[in-house]
Amino acid sequence: MLSWTAAMAASAQAFGLADVAERARVLAQQPWKPPTTTREPALLDLSYDEYRALRFDPAQSTWRGAGLPFELQYFHVGRGFAHPVQLHEIQGGRATPLRIPDNAFGRQAKGAPAGTAPAAEIAGFRVHYPINRPDYKDEVIAFLGASYFRAVGAGQHYGLSARGLAVDITGGQGEEFPAFTAFWLERPAADAKALTFYALLDGPRVAGAYRFDVKPDAATVVDVRAVLYLRAPVAALGIAPLTSMFYAGENQPVPGDFRPEVHDSDGLQVHSASGEWLWRPLHNPGTPFATSFVLPGLRGFGLMQRDRAFSSYEDTEAQYERRPSVWVEPLGDWGPGRVELLQFHTVDETNDNVVASWVPQQLPAPGQPLELAWRLHWQGTDATRPPGAWVTQTRLGRGFEALGPEELQYVVDFDGPALQALAADAPVQAVVSAPAGAKVLFVNAYRHPQTGGWRMTLRLQRLARTQPVELRAYLQLGTQVLSETWSHAIPPQ
Repeated sequence: MLSWTAAMAASAQAFGLADVAERARVLAQQPWKPPTTTREPALLDLSYDEYRALRFDPAQSTWRGAGLPFELQYFHVGRGFAHPVQLHEIQGGRATPLRIPDNAFGRQAKGAPAGTAPAAEIAGFRVHYPINRPDYKDEVIAFLGASYFRAVGAGQHYGLSARGLAVDITGGQGEEFPAFTAFWLERPAADAKALTFYALLDGPRVAGAYRFDVKPDAATVVDVRAVLYLRAPVAALGIAPLTSMFYAGENQPVPGDFRPEVHDSDGLQVHSASGEWLWRPLHNPGTPFATSFVLPGLRGFGLMQRDRAFSSYEDTEAQYERRPSVWVEPLGDWGPGRVELLQFHTVDETNDNVVASWVPQQLPAPGQPLELAWRLHWQGTDATRPPGAWVTQTRLGRGFEALGPEELQYVVDFDGPALQALAADAPVQAVVSAPAGAKVLFVNAYRHPQTGGWRMTLRLQRLARTQPVELRAYLQLGTQVLSETWSHAIPPQ
């Protein structure tokens, strides 16, 4: 990764991150100004179908006429997207404004002479590249709304989103949503396998500069470099935030819904600098529920969609089994901090209700730069997971035997090479711990006859329903830890 000094020297050669970072530095020294709103307020009153009808004409995609491997298409301002963004193209090291005519959305006469149609107000853009077949350019990443973006790899469907930054998700005076207000996109070479662009972030208490390198593939990779400047102190910055949806799952089925599970992600996976792997199944709590893992350092975290079987969802339209997992890999040492998970209630699958991010223990003073880099892996079936054994499902409920008052029973399945290599009668033990708010009544572990993995059954009694309960369990053979740590947080009721 280039040092800040090297990046500044490179900026003398061509437009790059240092140029955007200088804009962010200057912005952070000034009072925040709300972003410009559309010149056509009536567009904000469009219905869902009316806004969808305001489609971009693919024939007018940027770079299509040049026959380049990447193309750009656009989202018009309207409905919930009120703020136009500035777009620029970088060619030969120089940045010039990128003008998208209004007739590209069918809003002006198709026969308007070139260059005479009014410029459209653009809310965001999407990048197209052939990842599924060579003769068709698929949509691989899209930026739309605040600092949100989402991507897919080959064979995947859009699911969870990433963000440039989160501010005070928990604590503080309420969450802020800084937004990308301008983009600079590098014109790709004829044989390019990656697309580079830059973005300027602005919000009430922070400004920042970003570089994105997008590499579409079976698992699309997005490298992110950020330089952030605080205008004023914040309670917490959420770095590399991910936003997803969990409505129902094996640990929380919905009575009356024909679908066994409904979610874009089923758990939070964390790899600590200490070497420990952690898995926290997601939940749809009745009230907002915040938990975190305090770590000496981070090797990675992600909101994962581990369950890839259609039979787990039975939804032919949504195809949740094809939603990507996103693994965040820090590039460089991020120091101590915590992975924070916020979950809140949703009444259906149309609302994202899960946010995960890295919160650094220390932040710079206002005006001082915070430089970080990370790699986002948008993964399908072959996703990042622990090397030994991992949780494949968490089920909640009784079997034949009735449960007593305030009793809960979890059935947790583990699988992986560390378990598959064992004899069926290996004396594997489940090591379980629970806080003062719960009493463990029964636990056992045995080989799963269908999968060759191991199954743990855990029964406990909650001592106070108004208090959260955090359970920890892993599989062990002698002194050897075989699996990741199942860290299930039960929200208060």
